[in-house]
Amino acid sequence: MAQNLTQALGRNFLGSAPNWYKLTILAFLVLNPILIHTVGPFVTGWVLIGEFIFTLAMALKCYPLPAGGLLAIQAVVIGLTSTETVYKESLANFEVILLLIFMVAGIYFMKDFLQFAFTRILTKVRSKIVISLLFSFAGAFLSAFLDALTVTAVIIAVAYGFYNVYHRFASGKTMHCDHDLCSDKIVKDTQREELQQFRGFLRNLMMHGAVGTALGGVCTIVGEPQNLLIGAEMGWHFMPFFFKVVPVSMPVLAVGLLTCLTVEKFKLFGYGVEMPGNIRSHLLETANKMEKERGVRGRAKLVIQAAIGIWLIIALAFHLAAVGVIGLSVIVLATALNGFIDEHQIGPAFEEALPFTALLVVFFAIVGVIHDQHLFAPVMDFVLAMEGHAQLAAYYIANGVLSMISDNVFVATVYISETKMHFEEMLHALPGIGMTGEALMAKLTDPDVPRADVLATLPQAVAVQAETLMQQFEKLAVSINTGTNIPSIATPNGQAAFLFLLTSTLAPVIRLSYGRMVMLALPYTVTMSLTGLAATYYFL
Repeated sequence: MAQNLTQALGRNFLGSAPNWYKLTILAFLVLNPILIHTVGPFVTGWVLIGEFIFTLAMALKCYPLPAGGLLAIQAVVIGLTSTETVYKESLANFEVILLLIFMVAGIYFMKDFLQFAFTRILTKVRSKIVISLLFSFAGAFLSAFLDALTVTAVIIAVAYGFYNVYHRFASGKTMHCDHDLCSDKIVKDTQREELQQFRGFLRNLMMHGAVGTALGGVCTIVGEPQNLLIGAEMGWHFMPFFFKVVPVSMPVLAVGLLTCLTVEKFKLFGYGVEMPGNIRSHLLETANKMEKERGVRGRAKLVIQAAIGIWLIIALAFHLAAVGVIGLSVIVLATALNGFIDEHQIGPAFEEALPFTALLVVFFAIVGVIHDQHLFAPVMDFVLAMEGHAQLAAYYIANGVLSMISDNVFVATVYISETKMHFEEMLHALPGIGMTGEALMAKLTDPDVPRADVLATLPQAVAVQAETLMQQFEKLAVSINTGTNIPSIATPNGQAAFLFLLTSTLAPVIRLSYGRMVMLALPYTVTMSLTGLAATYYFL
């Protein structure tokens, strides 16, 4: 009986994760208390960061929340941080939490319109190069105003729907019977080669669209979660954030679209796969049938969703409210005007964002360890000892490399908070400011108070020094933003949208593996990362 209970507990621990993964996490949990009593909290803190990055890198084996959460709880128990620090970090980033909860849920109720737009692109445009550019640009534009995860989810839904239609047709199945989309055993021989080609075509479009979300996500404060973290620390709203990152984001956008054109035209790195004509005809027929079935009421819903999209863009551009509150307004308008009045219709809208929201708070616990144990002090001192453009490039590279192997939100959270603390200390060292460095920083980053008014209260020589420090701080913030957003496309570990695509139901049916995704992302990684580095060095 006891043996059976032990086996059951072992199977339940981290569920279906591989046994080696479970044993690794258990080893971490046993090792950490030993380390803190033998080598001290500083070394133990660094080991904990490595363990947490491991859970992020192994996200395909187990979502990082359970395992990473256990490490975070243990960090509090053994004294590496405290519950007060975790709460303080979460409270400081409450606007980001609101964004994830309400904005992502709000866009859920606009999926019909977004799917309609991408379906039109897929079925009406014949040129593969034009389709690829449209998918990439549409992903970029939408991600600049919406959530990249939701935009990716919409693209996945469109591709999955069309693949489902054709795979059933090629297998001689109807839309109303059980069918395994991953198996080609009953696919007709005449359609087998076309199906393989169609998979390649969809892989291309999915990657163009996913990269597009990164191209647009770097541009605005709502494009990626870390953007809002950085914007909140700097006191930037939508338009100020956009203009601050323009010197880097626009060259990267141009090079990203040019890369899309090049790999498609010259059929490089697995791109350039065309959609067979027979499949196009079948999908167009299906799309026309769906259009007729939509009816007047369905078209009315699309009109409402388009109007809400316009409201969203205007509200964000003029910062009519906090981003999360704007997202809540989208939920209210979309549900009220389109007739979603049942709790069970509204509930699924929150399913996509809440797991990541919980994981973000776990990030804050790890950030608390870094703060309380001053883990990044040696690294930050080294980088901040540099000056001018070399410092900006070093920041970009450091954030980029870490974001390739870890999560870019985690990296940005650590770097912006540690950098701000450093500049608060530098402000505190200025003579005659009449307040703490932290208080002066709060005033200088208050979006509702002109910086010139704050500087005018300081002695002239000190005001010049403070302004110089803030200008460099702003450039470093842009380096953190672009460094975590652009090179992170190298692997699914760094970009949440890429990981979402890789773990979706679409990935196995179009044979999109981890290795294949890295290879398809490679040309974008090289061209966009180098462009971002050059722009950071020369244009900031």
